[in-house]
Amino acid sequence: MNTTPDTTKRVLLVWDAPNMDMGLGGILGGRPTAAHRPRFDALGRWLLGRTADIAEGHDELIAPEATVFTNIVPGSAEVVRPWVDALRNVGYAVFAKPKLTDDSDVDQDMLDHIALREHTTGLAGVFVASADGQAFREPLLDLARQGIPVTVIGFREHAAWATTATELEFIDLEDIPAVFREPLPRISLDALPDDGAWLIPFRSLSTLLK
Repeated sequence: MNTTPDTTKRVLLVWDAPNMDMGLGGILGGRPTAAHRPRFDALGRWLLGRTADIAEGHDELIAPEATVFTNIVPGSAEVVRPWVDALRNVGYAVFAKPKLTDDSDVDQDMLDHIALREHTTGLAGVFVASADGQAFREPLLDLARQGIPVTVIGFREHAAWATTATELEFIDLEDIPAVFREPLPRISLDALPDDGAWLIPFRSLSTLLK
């Protein structure tokens, strides 16, 4: 049972699982192995540290809250359930939504959750793990203009909208300590090898038919 008082301001982490998975798959060129799957326990410890930093100098109660937003493709529940249970066991809430159409994404659900916390408990800080600038850019800029610290977590290859916004902090997921067991095999257009490099498609060409 959650014993955190309703008056406690939140340092809110929202994780856009479909979007982060797509970004990671684009870097790896396929599904991640265990060495390249994000460690949510390490992310949680990092969030606790950032919450402690934000709480310094504040008189009101401040607590972290972390939620993973994900889509569940029909028929995949048994495959996804161990991952969902592991997240909940670490201390994350999970919002799961069936993937029934191409429009069944979780962007609006994430924005609704941020707005709910803003207008109920209040926000002491917001961390959004996503590269979807179209959905999040303006709402996050609005929060930042109100004086709420806003951080975007993602991959620098896919988050130009966040890296160029002076009102927001951007943190590359790989820069968070121990989130990945091994370095990601990243290729930067700014530092290509002399003999060139292949850049893998982010999605299958067949998705154009859907």
